[in-house]
Amino acid sequence: MATRAERRLPGWRLLVRHLGFEEVSSQVLEFALVIPAIATIFVGTFWIGRVFMVYQNITRAAREGVKYAVLTNCAGCGNSLPDSTDVETNYVNPVLTSGGLIPANVTNYNQVTEWLENSSPQQCGVKISFTYPAQLYVPFTTWNSTINISTSVQMRLENQSSGGTCP
Repeated sequence: MATRAERRLPGWRLLVRHLGFEEVSSQVLEFALVIPAIATIFVGTFWIGRVFMVYQNITRAAREGVKYAVLTNCAGCGNSLPDSTDVETNYVNPVLTSGGLIPANVTNYNQVTEWLENSSPQQCGVKISFTYPAQLYVPFTTWNSTINISTSVQMRLENQSSGGTCP
């Protein structure tokens, strides 16, 4: 026999209460609230890892380029350094391609021969720096943007000049 309070409930609420669906419906509601938050964390972690992978690839590409750029050609040829177009085309771009990146997206490519920072005694070297755009998506939010990741690699020249000038 239904109690006085139960008799006042509409028919469907009484049925839900007797079948034990109140607890199930609260679990479904909690599930519906928690799953988007967990999915955001997991997918956001994936995209942050992707951005870190892009950073690692562009740094590796710059390192390969500067490694070649510090080597002079033959002594009989005048020990000249390779030009920046040759380094970018033949050393930096293939490494970017092997990492799944598009070399055409590189911006602000700069290769200079200069006195290196933080070197004692002061040494002459080559510095390569550039920027690469990386997409960062966070699900269930409006925060989907492009982050410009910069890298800068410097290495001393193999054959230091005896004079006080940096070529």
